[in-house]
Amino acid sequence: MKTIKKFLVLLGVLFTFGILVNATQEAPEKPVAQEVLEEKLVNDYNVYAIPMPDNLNFSGELVPIENPDIRERMDRELLVNTYWQSNGLLLFKRANKYFPIIEPILKEQGVPDDFKYLAVIESSLTQAVSPAKATGFWQILKGTAKEHGLEVNQNIDERYHIEKSTLVACKYLKKAKERFGSWTLAAAAYNAGRAGINKQLVKQNASSYYDLLLGQETGRYVFRIVAVKEILSNPKRYGFNFSNDDLYTHIPTFNVLVDEPIADFNEFAKQYDINYKILKLHNPWLREAHLNNTTGKEYLIKIPREGYYKTGVGQ
Repeated sequence: MKTIKKFLVLLGVLFTFGILVNATQEAPEKPVAQEVLEEKLVNDYNVYAIPMPDNLNFSGELVPIENPDIRERMDRELLVNTYWQSNGLLLFKRANKYFPIIEPILKEQGVPDDFKYLAVIESSLTQAVSPAKATGFWQILKGTAKEHGLEVNQNIDERYHIEKSTLVACKYLKKAKERFGSWTLAAAAYNAGRAGINKQLVKQNASSYYDLLLGQETGRYVFRIVAVKEILSNPKRYGFNFSNDDLYTHIPTFNVLVDEPIADFNEFAKQYDINYKILKLHNPWLREAHLNNTTGKEYLIKIPREGYYKTGVGQ
């Protein structure tokens, strides 16, 4: 009897083991579509090292990439800005819309065209406000704005006025270039201040931005400008693909001269067949729903030309 029981137990163990082996061997495979997708992801998404371009420069002043520390710092900014793809595409789109406004002012003021890329790294071409309250495309502080003739108060803030703030940036940069003799140092001074850059040049007995040991933000500043310039100038080289239809476009406007108070911008906008939102989109320097203007100062308010906006949709 004991022999039979042992035989039956052994038979049961063998049977169970057989089921487990069979189950393992016959486990369902991944769906074909999933395998294709995984293979496609592996094959299509790759991260590459970026070859260092030749003759990198800012405003005609060469970046000395033959120095190993300079090469590493430049490489970092090229990598960071290339592989931040969503932000990169937005920069291409916005540049198409806003560079045509900025470029003629830089040219007229005798400031190198490369400084439009300074505005890109400062604000990503948006009306940004920093934690330090630097404001607008050129991230101008309130004191600097007033020093250069911009109106800044609760009712009006001309740091949001692209043309006027670009002029202020040009004035600042030209003074910095006159002081330091270098557009690269002028760019660094835009970030750290003229006094801050001068202090470091004296302290470190240096004459070039690339020879200075600076804090992280200013130490990266010019490299970021050069990287953005390189990428925006060569989209295909850095893997950005788009057509002209994908880019944002500048909406043509005409100016309306105003030299008296405006009680209600809602009513003002209606005169030109637009709404309050569209009026403020084109005139972000108007900070309230009315214009005080107790002194009779002349302002030019931009009105978009007819046919570009449809208002009242869904009403």
